Amino acid sequence: MTLRMPKLTVWRVIFAAIMLAGLYATYLRVFYGLGGSTNLSDKFPWGLWIGFDVMCGVALAAGGFTLVAIVHIFNIRTYHPVLRPAILTAFLGYQLVVVGLLFDLGRPDRLWHPLVMWNPHSVMFEVAWCVTLYSIVLFLEFLPMVFERFGFHRPLAWIHKISVPLMILGVLLSTLHQSSLGTLFLIVPEKEYPLWYTPLLPLLFYVSAIAVGLAMTIFESWHSSRAFGRALELPLLASLGRVLAVVMSVYLWIRFLDMAHRGVFGLLKIPRIETWLFFLEIGLMVVPTILLYRAKVRMRPGALYSCAVMVVFSFIANRLNVGITGLEAGSGVHYIPKWSEAAVTLAIVAAGFAIFRVFAHYFPVFEAHSHESSHETADSKEEDPVAVG
Repeated sequence: MTLRMPKLTVWRVIFAAIMLAGLYATYLRVFYGLGGSTNLSDKFPWGLWIGFDVMCGVALAAGGFTLVAIVHIFNIRTYHPVLRPAILTAFLGYQLVVVGLLFDLGRPDRLWHPLVMWNPHSVMFEVAWCVTLYSIVLFLEFLPMVFERFGFHRPLAWIHKISVPLMILGVLLSTLHQSSLGTLFLIVPEKEYPLWYTPLLPLLFYVSAIAVGLAMTIFESWHSSRAFGRALELPLLASLGRVLAVVMSVYLWIRFLDMAHRGVFGLLKIPRIETWLFFLEIGLMVVPTILLYRAKVRMRPGALYSCAVMVVFSFIANRLNVGITGLEAGSGVHYIPKWSEAAVTLAIVAAGFAIFRVFAHYFPVFEAHSHESSHETADSKEEDPVAVG
């Protein structure tokens, strides 16, 4: 038996270059600290690693809890074929968020402190516990794919028996965590720019997480169909696109109504960087929302994918604006990420794509129905496998 070397492609070369840059940036972070490896400071301690790696990472992993609510709480089983990929994305997303936190924390070795040193009056305390508990839930809901792959039938049956409370717990923790990230910025009303500061931030973060979760489901389904030669579930994804348009409309309605109530529309007349970035963020939201109301757009794979990409980038822009742009104005500091910060972020994203591809190739991520059928045949009294994200 001869081992064949992987075929050298442009994408593999780019991936290797990104990972090497990330490793070198990791070396700088470990041996030179935050001051020597980033452009962060005491005046501006949160930058790209929080604004993107954590805030965007958590939001982009929201497809799991969105899909499980649709499939198992609202009992719309039509969307079951896209549930497991959403769970895998959510599970990997949260693990990579933890990796991002390890880079950003001044003392990453004390990451476990909130678990034993309780401070229930702190918003960060809730964030830490929600991330920890939800990561455990996602791990348990990922396990059925592992058990099915290796034929571990008894542990698989145990997971099925606790699937209902696990499902409820997962949706509850997701709801708390997505909104608590918005709650975090309520403690800095004088520092956050008024275009983004609002008492409704927890609600806006939660609704936007639902929207971006749907968009990520379309995004990953499109890429998976191309990577693995699978037929695209176009009617299914088109119906998700229609739901996405409705959720986006609700989000925009809440946001503009809130801005009118707070009287901040006058700020849009001021020619400054915050104004232009706000228009970019809103434009990326409004355009796909309008397009997704058209059936012709939803039934064209390329157009549907493009709309999903715009939604994803719009909420990346929103999280970066809330976490970085909006705070720059209040701190009086102009922050530009150092190359090492960007290298770590790109490495984390690239690793996420690579790990998803490996799991999707070797585990039954796209084979939920066949496994469910065989399980029901073996024991008709067992409940359907449930996946939570």
